[in-house]
Amino acid sequence: MNTRPPRRTPILLALAILIAVLAACAPSGTGSLSSGGTDPATPAAPTITVVPADGTDTVNPADPVSVETAGGTIESVTMTNNEGKAIEGIFTPDRIAWKPGAALGYGKTYTIAATAIHDGGARTERTSTFSTVKPGNLTKPTFVTSGGNLLADGGTFGVGIVVVTHFDEPITDRPAAEKTLTVETTPPVQGSWYWADDQNVHWRPQNYYTPGTKVTARANVYGVDLGGGLFGQEDAVTSFTIGDAHISIADDTTKQITVTNNGEVVRTMPTSMGMGGSETINGQTLTFWTQRGIYTVLDKANPVIMDSSTYGLPVNSRLGYKESINYATRISNDGIYLHELADTIWAQGNTNVSHGCLNLSPDNARWFYDFSVPGDIVEVRNTGGAPLEQWQNGDWSVPWEQWQAGSALA
Repeated sequence: MNTRPPRRTPILLALAILIAVLAACAPSGTGSLSSGGTDPATPAAPTITVVPADGTDTVNPADPVSVETAGGTIESVTMTNNEGKAIEGIFTPDRIAWKPGAALGYGKTYTIAATAIHDGGARTERTSTFSTVKPGNLTKPTFVTSGGNLLADGGTFGVGIVVVTHFDEPITDRPAAEKTLTVETTPPVQGSWYWADDQNVHWRPQNYYTPGTKVTARANVYGVDLGGGLFGQEDAVTSFTIGDAHISIADDTTKQITVTNNGEVVRTMPTSMGMGGSETINGQTLTFWTQRGIYTVLDKANPVIMDSSTYGLPVNSRLGYKESINYATRISNDGIYLHELADTIWAQGNTNVSHGCLNLSPDNARWFYDFSVPGDIVEVRNTGGAPLEQWQNGDWSVPWEQWQAGSALA
């Protein structure tokens, strides 16, 4: 009997060798799930990043807040404040990022709960909490004229209108506040801010506006520390248009007021200005000049009660008065008007007899009253009075270099 083992064919031998080689070259860690390996088809869970970081407690409400994911898309985001109010948000079109759709409040705590999902089904959930800064105080900006009246949105003003940002609290960090303020014009003009005091900052161009100029002023103060823990309460914006160029020259040499409209003389009016001299009452020296300088129209009233006691001259004194005056156009913060006064028609054009106002005939006063808008220019020349000061409505009397130096950013 033949006991020799069966002979293997070359093909079977080659297959056996190949299987042995492949088994020897296989990387470590591979194998079936039952033997402890990882299925490469299983997707990694997406990550979620929330800004600001969890637990931050001094977040500026104007700073960015966002939820972003990597390795998936955002399924849902819920944001609520400590009062239970939900904050609606906005997703990017690909749903890899989200942000709040409304401004946050001061002194609030916010909780964000976010869920992200991978296409393969893996899911990640994350909750994060942060708190916004609690200001020591708030200030609200308002845009007014240099006479303190509202710079009305959509209004039409004269070529000398001055934009005033009035803060209802004193500002200690003027540079920080000024950086929030902008004035945009079409066509562009060069202009600058000038701090009149801690609550009022004025803006004007180097030269008078061109008629038809569009102006937009903004104060983007919300979320800004303006010094000493004082933050902006809310942003402010106003837009207006510059009207025709109304420029009036009151010359004490001729005692005439020449009124131009876009460079063309439209009326010449005789006037009687301040009589000059001074009087000391209760230690206060009062002068009766019309101060020289460039004024603007502030506002007007018909009638207005003029009372000398408001600036320290008793009504029952030698030069005191209190009376109702018609067609009064105000050009200074200390009570200078162009107004009707029929009693001085005899002096108008030849003699100064007023306490400082510019007296006009009833017809001329009424015409000027109807013609004028806030921001119109009234330049007083050649009087014996002291130069008009900035606080009196003398913004345009301040030389340009000095005006620029009044900026906190100069």
